[in-house]
Amino acid sequence: MPTNLRLRTLGDRSASAADRSATRPPSRSAGPEGQRTAPLSGGTVPGPSPSSADRSPRSADGGSDGPADRTVPAPGPGAELLDDLRRLIARYVILPNEQALDAVVLWTAATHLQDAFQHAPRLAILGPVKRCGKSRLLDVVTETVHRPVITVNASAAAIFRSITSRPPTLLVDEADTLFGSVKAAERNEDLRGLLNAGHQRNRPTLRIGGPEQKVMAFPTFAMAALAGIGDLPDTIMDRAIVVRMRRRAPGETVASFRTRRDVPELHALREQFTAWSADVMDEAARLEPHMPVEDRAADTWEPLIAVADLAGGHWPERARAACRSMTAAEEAQERETGLGTRLLADIRRAFTALGDPPALPTTRLIAALRDDPEAPWAEYGLNGLTPRGLQLLLRDHGISSSNIRFPDGNQAKGFTRNKFTDAWLRYCAEPPPADR
Repeated sequence: MPTNLRLRTLGDRSASAADRSATRPPSRSAGPEGQRTAPLSGGTVPGPSPSSADRSPRSADGGSDGPADRTVPAPGPGAELLDDLRRLIARYVILPNEQALDAVVLWTAATHLQDAFQHAPRLAILGPVKRCGKSRLLDVVTETVHRPVITVNASAAAIFRSITSRPPTLLVDEADTLFGSVKAAERNEDLRGLLNAGHQRNRPTLRIGGPEQKVMAFPTFAMAALAGIGDLPDTIMDRAIVVRMRRRAPGETVASFRTRRDVPELHALREQFTAWSADVMDEAARLEPHMPVEDRAADTWEPLIAVADLAGGHWPERARAACRSMTAAEEAQERETGLGTRLLADIRRAFTALGDPPALPTTRLIAALRDDPEAPWAEYGLNGLTPRGLQLLLRDHGISSSNIRFPDGNQAKGFTRNKFTDAWLRYCAEPPPADR
């Protein structure tokens, strides 16, 4: 076993929580005139406020995620463990960029602190084609996460029963077989619902069971990693740290991964994360780290940022840089390929191309959408976009067709332009020239 892996002794790992509390430096304690002790980092952080936001370092782009006079917290044991895990993952897998590698490291470490967090982010490991390293990355992650439960094609009922009050870490390979087609997605709707609900604590699923056929509540809260070809359902993607893998270029090399030879080192690191997480669990539960993003993205990234702040060193800065970069990349990806947003933008272009009439018949609007060679609507579904499909895609925006009498005197189902105005303002970043 490499000497740089710092294994705790059995006695250290079995120490009681009370003993740890007695020997641990007091958390969030204020020092004299603007100095407070930074637990687990071995240093002090200047500033009058005990808020965890004040522990944020200067951001990578020269800005600040917190007050401008904050210093980088000294690295503690957690930072060394994160560095070790980063080195091991990079040995076997080439990630698309440094930020993605940092995110995977932090997500893996966060699985050991699930009991402290309100949200359980998903890790979506996606590739456009086969042989992009998705399964290899999942292999390495599986051997280092907390209580792994791995499957290729499990039923929703089996997964329900795998999640207990002590959350495991779910790992699903070949997720495209579950959600990659309309029929597969319909068959696995219960699983999608479970993965959505399990992103937040206290969202159980109810089932009838037992000899007396009583209502039973099954916990759903657990972190989960899913690997597959193509995107996952939008609702899962919205709750995920998305890592978009790609094939290795000529000259890019990685070490082979052999279970018998390589897994013991990963398991040794897992044990160290288990011990470290026990030491910092209480502090993690109190943390409210300053976030560089908002809303659902903040919920999803908060556990990773919290792990980085607890570890100290360069990790708080790296975590926030990864958060900003990867969130922005997914927002750009959604604007480009998200069907809902793409449809709104294409409808606006269709209205513009047809002279911005106050209303269009549904048939004419669909014909314009399907005639666009750059759009996906001619191949959408089995036979291209249909009126029913259009209604379903627009339903979440509160837009529906109605009976309209057109200037030629004919009455038909259609859409008025003003029904789209609010959605265009909210979801389409760049209005067309005609709207300016």
